[in-house]
Amino acid sequence: MTPSLFHDPRPLAEKLRPQHIDEVVGQSHLIGEGKFLSTLMAISAIPSLILWGPPGTGKTTLARLLAKQSKYEFMFLSAVLAGVKDIRAIIAKAEKLQLQGTPTLLFVDEIHRFNKSQQDGFLPHVESGLITLIGATTENPSFQVVAPLLSRCRVLTLKSLSHDDCKQISARAISHPKFGFNQAGISFCEECLNLLINLADGDARRLLNSLEIAGSLATEQDDGSKAVTLDLLQEAFSRNSLHYDKDGEEHYNQISALHKSLRDSDPDGALYWLNRMLMAGEDPLYAARRMIRFASEDIGNSDPQALHLAIAARDSYQMLGSPEGELALSQAVLYLATAPKSNAVYQAFTKVRQDIKQTGSLPVPHHLRNSTSKLTKELGYGKGYKYAHDDPLALVDQDHLPERLTGATYYEPSNRGHEALVKDRLLKWRQILANRQK
Repeated sequence: MTPSLFHDPRPLAEKLRPQHIDEVVGQSHLIGEGKFLSTLMAISAIPSLILWGPPGTGKTTLARLLAKQSKYEFMFLSAVLAGVKDIRAIIAKAEKLQLQGTPTLLFVDEIHRFNKSQQDGFLPHVESGLITLIGATTENPSFQVVAPLLSRCRVLTLKSLSHDDCKQISARAISHPKFGFNQAGISFCEECLNLLINLADGDARRLLNSLEIAGSLATEQDDGSKAVTLDLLQEAFSRNSLHYDKDGEEHYNQISALHKSLRDSDPDGALYWLNRMLMAGEDPLYAARRMIRFASEDIGNSDPQALHLAIAARDSYQMLGSPEGELALSQAVLYLATAPKSNAVYQAFTKVRQDIKQTGSLPVPHHLRNSTSKLTKELGYGKGYKYAHDDPLALVDQDHLPERLTGATYYEPSNRGHEALVKDRLLKWRQILANRQK
């Protein structure tokens, strides 16, 4: 293996970092002809930006290229490692550069890891123009970046790299004139490259790191060349690390996708998102709790069995653990997806809560109160109460709501599943009571 490939201590991802905008792969919605970042580079004017996107999509590279093209002094700060002392040193350096007529671009990696006061510390320097701030984050900036700083920055969303993007990057890594694997006589079969691309999951850095590891494992062939074999890769990269953050954007995106797939009665989509989350490391009991909630919110009495099955799935997982218990969760998610849907319970719950908030502590009607003493009897507790079982149909005509809410209807069953029977039953009862009044 040639020294230029493996004796350079820098990772391959750093050695192959694009040095010009034309070398950047992906993000055509930002750097294509006439797009926002291309226009900025053409006019050499950079506003403060927040670059939001998954790992390995080019956030640092784009910031470096913006600074280089616009002749800004580029300064790098990692929110994971930096403290107040580091920030003060950068601000002091930026002040000296400003006196020399050189603007400063400060790139803050993982800016969401700075707390509120640390983020607020950038505000006066961004406002005064001392620094142009570019923050990079994998988390939704609406939740992770303080509002005053966010209002002074434009948010640009970067996308995961496509399979074709990753194919282009791997081809460059193989054929690069200085650092390419071809220079070391190392070859990759098509199946090997596809495996590494799939494992990269849209992350260029992960792809290049995997290529570098794979290259170091290449075995010598009979003709003296070196080759990376599929068996070797499958052994070395036995598990795909899915992009997921249990407390971050992908967590909320995927649980939303699961809930909406269930609500739309799509068993395939629901099963996919449940297992995407479980395979990425989500707590299975969190998924179980969400399914229990769904059984009441979106199915309710259209299929009362749904709630029982969701609870049973949770109990099964607690008994069996992973991976056996995850089969019970998958069974439950398929049942919930294919059950008849109704949000009548949820609507009734929401409506009655709103009325209670608006009307406060309305008194219980006297006829519904139990008379437990001579005094309460004298006060009229229980007076006029009609005992349902004294009626042949167990139906009585009496109000059960506070007087102010008389006539209010909260529960309106749907025409789906078991709830259709409930609706028909209620209509019949109401008709009987209405005929009695006549």
